[in-house]
Amino acid sequence: MTASAPRRVAHDVLQAVGESDAYANLLLPAAIDRAGLSTADAALATELTYGTLRRRGTYDAVIAIAADRPVQDIDSSVIDALRLGVHQLLSTRVASHAAVHESVELVRGTGRGASGFVNAVLRRISRDTPGDWMTRVEQSARSDDERLGLMFSHPVWIVRAFRRALAAEGRADELEALLTADNASPRVTMAALPGLAEVPGDARRTPFSPFGFRLAGGDPESLVTGSEGRVRVQDEGSQLAALALTRAEPVRPGERWLDLCAGPGGKTAVLAAEALAGGASLEANEVSPARAGLVRRAIAGVPIDVPVSEEDGRVRAADQPGAYDRILVDAPCTGLGALRRRPEARWRKSPADVPSLTELQTELLTAAIVALRPGGIVAYVTCSPHLAETAGVVAEVRRGFGGAIEELDAREVVRSIATTDPRLPDQSDGSGRAQLWPHRHNTDAMSISLLRKV
Repeated sequence: MTASAPRRVAHDVLQAVGESDAYANLLLPAAIDRAGLSTADAALATELTYGTLRRRGTYDAVIAIAADRPVQDIDSSVIDALRLGVHQLLSTRVASHAAVHESVELVRGTGRGASGFVNAVLRRISRDTPGDWMTRVEQSARSDDERLGLMFSHPVWIVRAFRRALAAEGRADELEALLTADNASPRVTMAALPGLAEVPGDARRTPFSPFGFRLAGGDPESLVTGSEGRVRVQDEGSQLAALALTRAEPVRPGERWLDLCAGPGGKTAVLAAEALAGGASLEANEVSPARAGLVRRAIAGVPIDVPVSEEDGRVRAADQPGAYDRILVDAPCTGLGALRRRPEARWRKSPADVPSLTELQTELLTAAIVALRPGGIVAYVTCSPHLAETAGVVAEVRRGFGGAIEELDAREVVRSIATTDPRLPDQSDGSGRAQLWPHRHNTDAMSISLLRKV
């Protein structure tokens, strides 16, 4: 007997994520299609994959205790089978015997003793309750930060970064709520591009974006395809970030806009719809050819010509000083604000990634300001609340330009757009930065800063 198809698909995706740096959100749908899974089996494969990725840190601590060895000493194929098994034992209603048996089948024939090892470890775990195992994991921590990291399955450095970002708003006591939200599966949020599509009558409006909604039921893909992309899947925070630039002040016909780091194109589509409505022109740039292709597909349904270049954004902007009225810098970042949707990112990034990213972010924002005309506005956006990537970058750039730029109150702009007050608190550094949060706004942790060239 072999492992069931949904578990085999989940195991294969986990292997690719761990060994090839694959992205689960891209790989899993294709794997489900190849396997020909039914709707129910596809749902099981999805739950097993994302649930295991989200809780990997906690499950590794359980496995290390039960196996009496570090998880680093266990073969990658075996550890992924164990993680899947632990997820089923501790976080689902799958019968214990089925969880153990199916996990054993995943490693049968992969190596001498592998199936016996998986069987022994999972049977050991199955003898005690999830609560018992959480108590053991908690007791194994050497500090409070490590305890939170193990219990909520986040690397310690991310726990600390989140605490500092929340403390900047005087809300450090919300840390556990944020970590909990990161481990919950987000609901699908849709956008009806303004002026080009209508929100379905039976949909539920989202609380902040004027064109955001959630479907009452059904497959969003058919709605997206039927609308030629004018209705699309898009996080509400992403919608607000694009609108913060286009609605910071009234649009004057003839304005020239630039989306400097456009891939994969969701915000570009919103900008294109807004440019069409306001009589502005829009250009997009994306250094990655593959992502540039995604941008072109994202804007295909908007009846406006948007040229997409494939250059280094720093060069693209700096080559045209004073040319643009509005620029979006949706900068490459750690992605710590989207851990609900991309749970593997928490295991893929490290503190060592931050300095090189902040250097790139600073250079991109600096180049964008050079490309602004006097009076022009740049929106600096990151899908990360990390203070080094948000407040730190803006502060560095402002120091570099002195009095040549001023910061606008992005919080007030977002409030003026939102259909419900998002209650964005002041930042301790006195900036006008708007920070959205999964646990508070049910969005990605999107940071939005607005700068005007004086």
